[in-house]
Amino acid sequence: MTLLKNALALLPQQLFAHQQSAWQEQSHYVLTNSRFYQTLWRGISLPKDLADLSNLPLSDKSQLRISQENHPPYGDYLAAPRSSVTRHHRTSGTTGQAMNLALSSLDCEITEIVGGRSQQSAGLTPDHTVVHCLNYQMWMGGLTDHLTLERTGATVVPYGVGGTEKLIETILAIGINAISCTPSYPAVLEGVLKDKFPHLSPKDLGLKLGLFGGEAGLDDPHLREKFRTTWGMEPRNANYGVTDVLSNFAAQCEHDTRLHFLASDVLYPELIDPDSGAHIELKAGNEGELVLTHLRRDCQPLVRFKSGDIIAIDETDLCKCGSNGFRFRVVGRSDDMVVVRGLNLFPTMVAAVISGFNELSGDYRIVLDKKPPYHFLPVHVELSDTGQASPGLVEHIETVIKSKLGASAKITILASKSFPLTEGKTKRVMRTYE
Repeated sequence: MTLLKNALALLPQQLFAHQQSAWQEQSHYVLTNSRFYQTLWRGISLPKDLADLSNLPLSDKSQLRISQENHPPYGDYLAAPRSSVTRHHRTSGTTGQAMNLALSSLDCEITEIVGGRSQQSAGLTPDHTVVHCLNYQMWMGGLTDHLTLERTGATVVPYGVGGTEKLIETILAIGINAISCTPSYPAVLEGVLKDKFPHLSPKDLGLKLGLFGGEAGLDDPHLREKFRTTWGMEPRNANYGVTDVLSNFAAQCEHDTRLHFLASDVLYPELIDPDSGAHIELKAGNEGELVLTHLRRDCQPLVRFKSGDIIAIDETDLCKCGSNGFRFRVVGRSDDMVVVRGLNLFPTMVAAVISGFNELSGDYRIVLDKKPPYHFLPVHVELSDTGQASPGLVEHIETVIKSKLGASAKITILASKSFPLTEGKTKRVMRTYE
């Protein structure tokens, strides 16, 4: 089974026929070679039809962690000989045990092609010179995402993280016109420009395209507009993935800021209720946790893997860009969800409210210093460079949050630049209790 060159333009019945054939081949491979799934599926008849896939049990990150603890380094869900592993990656471990990721040469090829679709969908072309500013130290976002950028034909500058002053000099010297990074990283660049290059504005760098991923926040129209007005840059959500599954398989296009699912020939998506695990139909208007199944994977194939991402399906019709992939928004992470008096709240929902206050920088942290239940949402915000904590500002923010989110909040206002600027992912929910 190989990737389909025309996968994004197939009619639904054609695509499902391909998926069905791929599942029959892949499921046999997994059952034959993965001890992890042999154990998980013991006593269960393997469905031949993808429509019956929900009859199989779900798998999740905690199970993979235990598997790697008991069967290092790659776990007993490694379904290929160790000699087939051609690339090793490692997750950051910011939410728990760091995971070892194994890819065969075919796994690498699929990852790069699908990721290239995403970068191309977001507007990257051979006319661009793009600097890639994500961590290369074994993290998927480094080397692997670099190679997805190359798949578009663009000239790629492998910069990584750190050395921001030198980065600015490099952008100017080479004539770089696109950047690949997290949405929070341009704020770091702005700070260095102000301190080290006071004669330059962000627009003077000449960056016309921003390819963003790794963090939430780009759905905020205020942030998008800031990139346009401050940088003269068109912001694009270009890099959505689930590290254990595929590093990048969804992006926006020039016509629609919502993410397009671009991997239907190698990934089968489902929606479930995150609490009960019940199947939810994947159609416009529905919301649930994204569950993914590899239709082609050599080294660490996953079946009905819970991504932890809660997504909302907005459209399933063909997009103007020609893509047949459903379009969706990431509502939040199931492990970042905070329940306040029965209401499920996500950081992105808070961001959408505080970004509307000109007095604030837009950065924030949800600081949980005790275990649930929670009767209010504790949110720390910081003032903008020119913002003032006027009398009544705290109460105003709390009132707007209550009005828009339905939950009570306790706001703490901090001075400008109280939160550290990071070159990697920014963690918004801080659990300080043991």
